[in-house]
Amino acid sequence: MNKQTKLIQIKKSLVKYENPIEVSNLNDAKGLQGKKKAQLFPQNQNQIQYVSHVAATREDVGNLQKLLDGRLLARQAKEISICPIREELLSQCFDEIIRQVIIDCPERGLLLMRVRDELKITIAAYQTLYTK
Repeated sequence: MNKQTKLIQIKKSLVKYENPIEVSNLNDAKGLQGKKKAQLFPQNQNQIQYVSHVAATREDVGNLQKLLDGRLLARQAKEISICPIREELLSQCFDEIIRQVIIDCPERGLLLMRVRDELKITIAAYQTLYTK
């Protein structure tokens, strides 16, 4: 996967991100040595991007719902049965909700992360049973 593909995937994600930081700038800002930088970031990756730390407004939540609905329709996600497209988009939406909650109450956000991880394990188990 090349750099442009990764950036396009991030831009298409429902999770809000900060602006990308050039790795060379990160090297100056964080004091990483060149050798360590090469180990941390592959040669084709010269940017890093963090999730946004900006709190969500009511408008952001409404926009997230509209964006989710629009992407489900645009990508023709199935409404019933196992659908990887629906699973991916709902997972992104849940990650964005966790991001929004964790800004206001880190403990509540961590609890939501636990719930998300347990649900992923449960879904994986059901998928395994379904495919057998």
